[in-house]
Amino acid sequence: MLLRPLGVSDEKQALQAHEELAQDGFDFLLGLEQGAPWSAYCGRLESQRLGVDLPEGWVPATFLVAEAEGQIVGRVSIRHALNAYLAEVGGHIGYGVRPGFRRRGYATAILGQSLAVASSIGLERVLVTCDDDNVGSANVIQNCGGVLENVVAGRDGSVPKRRYWVEIGA
Repeated sequence: MLLRPLGVSDEKQALQAHEELAQDGFDFLLGLEQGAPWSAYCGRLESQRLGVDLPEGWVPATFLVAEAEGQIVGRVSIRHALNAYLAEVGGHIGYGVRPGFRRRGYATAILGQSLAVASSIGLERVLVTCDDDNVGSANVIQNCGGVLENVVAGRDGSVPKRRYWVEIGA
């Protein structure tokens, strides 16, 4: 499995993944604007990585897709810093795996490789969160070195969030 930037040629698969994960209430493509050109979306992701022209409340972040055997199997957003929301429930790293590719080890591979990316941008310790009832994700985070700090109430009546810290060194 390879983590790589989203490209112009990924439009069809990425939009399909976005639609699939929307069924779970998960945004595969963060900040996607319906009807906007795909190339503009890819450009915005690069600007976000560089911290240029960020929407209010957003932080610089590296967005990568996970590819295996020519298929986009998941994605990750590695936030370079935490704002108040991310420090409470969002974390430094947010990842997702398409339903048809779950239970194959991709989430662990995505998070493991994401920790190396986080280290390369200077992070020494990262916060990774998951829904309190998401046993699979909790196991992935723990398998990648996550130590549970606490469980906090979800926002607006959503499911409580488990907050894990992973020491990675820079």
